[in-house]
Amino acid sequence: MNETYVTVLGNVATKVDHWTAPSGVPVARFRLASTVRRFDRHKGCWTDASTSFYTVWAWRGLAVNVASSVARGEPVVVRGQLRVVEEEREDRRYLSADLMASTVGHDLARGTSAFVRTSRAAPEPFRGPDVHGPEPTRGLEPTRGPELTRGPAPAWPPVETAGPPPFGAPGDGADTSGAGSAGKEGAEGEELVPEG
Repeated sequence: MNETYVTVLGNVATKVDHWTAPSGVPVARFRLASTVRRFDRHKGCWTDASTSFYTVWAWRGLAVNVASSVARGEPVVVRGQLRVVEEEREDRRYLSADLMASTVGHDLARGTSAFVRTSRAAPEPFRGPDVHGPEPTRGLEPTRGPELTRGPAPAWPPVETAGPPPFGAPGDGADTSGAGSAGKEGAEGEELVPEG
């Protein structure tokens, strides 16, 4: 009830780890670096200040989409529940900031991205190479499991959305095909010719 939701802008600092939990749920994780920018009046330019690091966790369909869409170094926007975890190892206390992501997307203020809508059906869990058949065609690399932080993925129930979809439902005039008129295959943009 008293969860802290935050939105963090930053760069993906590590490769995305992706695996299937023993329960069959896809899990993805990466480190997010968010650097504060300050204007230096003496130099007359913007400079980097402190950097905060977050461990971003994603589950189910979001995990599959993150693993196939996000790469190290890319600017992203992450929204989710912030959890500060304190633990003791070898007589030393450690703090880490975990973001239980509900939304992950590219920061379009810093570049472009292409969107491909996925089906709402439950994603097929990744299966490793079959010794008796061809390699899987899912495009996701198997990982050996968690490598960036200690322990398994924290338990977290998915956030259920209530109400109608934000951009309309099929049949009400909204484009639900996953691409606008400019994004359809074979569509060509109009060439602008300057007057005069």
